[in-house]
Amino acid sequence: MSRHAVTVRSATRTDDNAVIGYDPPMRTYFLQAFEDEERDEPGLWLGIRFDEYPSLAALIAAAERQGYALEDLAECDIADMAREAALPARQSLAERAGWPIR
Repeated sequence: MSRHAVTVRSATRTDDNAVIGYDPPMRTYFLQAFEDEERDEPGLWLGIRFDEYPSLAALIAAAERQGYALEDLAECDIADMAREAALPARQSLAERAGWPIR
């Protein structure tokens, strides 16, 4: 799974420790930002379902629809995620066990 630093900005706050990447078992790009200390999880967490964001463009568009802008996403990080996403997908453990995933 790739994990890269990115800055996420909304109208009212900025997280310069956000993480973006590609999760091969889930076959989705993901974005985590604005850590919620009380819940010990990100306040913004996109890409939690199988095949949810099959492209980086789809993930960025989803973030923008929710009022977030991504900054400082390096070309080498984009290329790294694209390489990982292009690898043939394997079935997840849940799929191999026959468990419903949707």
